[in-house]
Amino acid sequence: MSAAFRALDKYGPEVSMGDIAKEAGAAKPKLYRHFEDKTDLYNAIVDRVRDILWERILAGIDLTGDSARELVRRSAAEYALVVTEHPNVFRFMLHSHFTQQADESERALQSARQSARRLAELFAGLLDETVDVASIELVNYSIFGAVASATDWWLGANRLAANAMPIEKFVAYLAEIISALAEANARLNGIAIDAEQPLHLAFSAR
Repeated sequence: MSAAFRALDKYGPEVSMGDIAKEAGAAKPKLYRHFEDKTDLYNAIVDRVRDILWERILAGIDLTGDSARELVRRSAAEYALVVTEHPNVFRFMLHSHFTQQADESERALQSARQSARRLAELFAGLLDETVDVASIELVNYSIFGAVASATDWWLGANRLAANAMPIEKFVAYLAEIISALAEANARLNGIAIDAEQPLHLAFSAR
């Protein structure tokens, strides 16, 4: 994975298997000992990015002390920082020539479902009521799509051009988009959110 990230950083989202093999210091056939095909490599990159994001976000927040609003802002900020560190990795995931559109859509759904289960486990310890995993999955997938589209716009197609807006402003927009989707989901489930409270105090029945 490290070689794939380095190759993407160096050669851009149009990277080839040969570029990745060169960065790994190995012959291209050797890559296929670790990955069945290009789609398998794409999936591994998606999984690695998801794990990096979870690690960075969870390390940068205080689930019991930060307000719900601050949790969203900090999470958006960590996400944006990871994007700036590996912009071509995100361009690759959004516009990969390694896989077909249907495969990308299914992979995105699977990743969103895995994240939804993680969120459900986190919220289960904070809420008295049973967590509706399907509802969390829906809002998480909606957030995934909105954030992916916003990231695509922010990065732009030209990797030599500057980002479309300063990172601070992008983070502010992301935080508002995520909050609006989460609040709409809560409202549909009869739950009110006080965004100024920590998570374990932020939710109440309407």
